[in-house]
Parts: sequence; structure tokens; C-alpha cells
Amino acid sequence: QVQLVESGGGLVQAGGSLRLSCAASGRTFMSYAMGWFRQAPGKERELVAAVSWSGGTTYYADSVKGRFTISRDNANTVSLQMKDLTPEDTAVYYCNAEKSIIIIRTTEWTRLTNWGQGTQVTVSS
Repeated sequence: QVQLVESGGGLVQAGGSLRLSCAASGRTFMSYAMGWFRQAPGKERELVAAVSWSGGTTYYADSVKGRFTISRDNANTVSLQMKDLTPEDTAVYYCNAEKSIIIIRTTEWTRLTNWGQGTQVTVSS
């Protein structure tokens, strides 16, 4: 089991940047793929970025390509660097950990198991 805690959310103006962090605990964290999801009010939770356990494979949703960067910073932290933010990026952002990036990309989010509590990102126009 992996425990996840997100941080770094906040209020930012359109065009600004934020860096989200996900701190993980658990001895097997380094063997997990990681994903960042977001959920806006009234919408389904959606995958925005994911990284393999090695860091060698990444995935980005089309809506964030070129603006968001996911990285494994150290043994216990995964980050999501976000730039050129728009009001459409406003959502609660959740960190997820699963056995493989394929699982993160192909599994309905309601069936994924390891989640943080979420961090709010609000982008004002």
C-alpha cells in the first residue's frame, strides 16, 4: 500500500504557473507508476499526466501537452509543473499510484485504488 499527500495548489492568474507535489510513503513507492488526475465541479475525474516507475515513459492528455510536465523528483516525490494556466485548468488535482502506467492510462478512475486527498487549483481570468 502507498500513502499519498498532495501539496502546492492555490490561486493563480491565467497565464501563471504552479508546481504540485505528491509525497509518497511506503517501501515499494519506487516500483509504482504515478499519475496526476483532476476533477472539476460537475465533471468526471480525468487523467492529465502519468509517469512510469522508472521515469522513462510519460503520458500527457492533449489538453495539457506542452504546458504540464510530470517528473519523479526523488525517492518519495512526484511533481507536476504547470505553466500557461487557463481557467479551464481549475480543478481538484489528485495524485495516484498504480503498478504500471498502462493501468493508470487504461483503467476507469473509479477502479483505481491509491489516491491522495487532492489539492485545489484555481485559475482566475
